[in-house]
Amino acid sequence: MENSSTMSKSAVKISLDLLSNPLCEQDQNFLNMVTALDTAMKRMDAFNQEKVNQIQKTVIEPLKKFGSVFPSLNMAVKRREQALQDYRRLQAKVEKYEEKEKTGPVLAKLHQAREELRPVRDDFEAKNKQLLDEMPRFYNSRLDYFQPSFESLIRAQVVYYSEMHKIFGDLTQQLDQPGCPDEQRERENEARLSELRALSIVADD
Repeated sequence: MENSSTMSKSAVKISLDLLSNPLCEQDQNFLNMVTALDTAMKRMDAFNQEKVNQIQKTVIEPLKKFGSVFPSLNMAVKRREQALQDYRRLQAKVEKYEEKEKTGPVLAKLHQAREELRPVRDDFEAKNKQLLDEMPRFYNSRLDYFQPSFESLIRAQVVYYSEMHKIFGDLTQQLDQPGCPDEQRERENEARLSELRALSIVADD
């Protein structure tokens, strides 16, 4: 979007520079042409700014908001991974005591390990279930979230290029000389360029 804004601003500057050219004071037809160009460039810049604002509001900002959920999502995944590590560590501790000879002290430690394992296992299972339930919903909701932005982007582009077609169509009608095809203009320009090249001040050394 920056490039688009820069381009339209540059076009306006070119037309303004042409308006300040001394030729505009000397040739009324040239002044009329440059004035028509300046009007068209300003209209183009105005519609371009509207397009940029629309895209910023309906596409860029929603994308940024969508991206802002990823830190929380990543944190939920990390909490689940930490809960899994704690669960595995205590599960391994329980299994170690289960494999030992069932003496009084071992049974006491086994009971204690199982008691420690229970809330950790419940915590892991809750976090794991939450991710299993919500991750598919998050994944599947992307299209529903982005579709309005895509539709708005397309509408903004259609409106902009429709207006550009009208603006430059109007400009063409104002600048076109009846009965003067492009081939004739090219020949006339080449003839003028040849005259300029023939001048001694631009002749090759």
